[in-house]
Amino acid sequence: MKFGICNEIFAGWPLEQAMAFAAEAGYDGVELAPFTLAPLVTDISSARRAEIRDMARVAGLEVCGLHWLLAKTDGFHLTHPEAAVRRRTAKYLCDLVDCCADLGGKFLVLGSPQQRNVAAGLSAAQAVEFALDTLGDAVKAAGERGVTWCIEPLGPKETNFLNTAAQAIDFVGQVNSPAARIILDVKAMHSEGGSIPEIIRQSAPHFAHFHANDPNLKGPGFGSLDFRPIAAALKETGYDGYVSVEVFDFEDGAEAIARRSLKYLREVFAST
Repeated sequence: MKFGICNEIFAGWPLEQAMAFAAEAGYDGVELAPFTLAPLVTDISSARRAEIRDMARVAGLEVCGLHWLLAKTDGFHLTHPEAAVRRRTAKYLCDLVDCCADLGGKFLVLGSPQQRNVAAGLSAAQAVEFALDTLGDAVKAAGERGVTWCIEPLGPKETNFLNTAAQAIDFVGQVNSPAARIILDVKAMHSEGGSIPEIIRQSAPHFAHFHANDPNLKGPGFGSLDFRPIAAALKETGYDGYVSVEVFDFEDGAEAIARRSLKYLREVFAST
């Protein structure tokens, strides 16, 4: 199992320093949020992309991929009823594919709950149709560049579109491309109210990436959730990709979040 960490945890740190710390702490990879690099990925020059890729290599890390893809942007929306908005979004999703591949990343995590919410008056079927159309060119581009789209189910407090792993699996089934899979996120699975290990088992082999966090919005091991059954289920399904630490409450500080989360994950995976 490989362990990654999302770079927005290191808010205010120079990227090179954040990568060096993550590597020193023992992580294998770093997952990048585009808004920490530039307002838009189209603002990141080819030279800067090469610099970031080399920065990770020198630190001894892989760039796992990108997430928070549409966060802090304007004018993009996956299910918007206006065709012009969807076309603009479709183009930017292709730009994200190119950026991810240029950085050496392999996964694009499509969460961005606010940019996928279904507008009032739009049916669920229409929302799916619009989303499939918006993603079409980007999925094709991903296949050409060796990148995988990971559609992220998120809880109903965050979005009203694709709230469960089963819904996300059904959606990527309609995409019908090996470049489209799902990601599983512990906090999101907890919102489903069932057994997280069972969701993991039922979702295999459809998930290609995994986010580790506690339902309290902190890192794994910072709350009451026992990750041992989760680690056991991941091993049972044969998952050997990244388990990437993603948190939303940074009050413990980047160093503590990074070190304690990885220490806990290593302990639970070693004990199962």
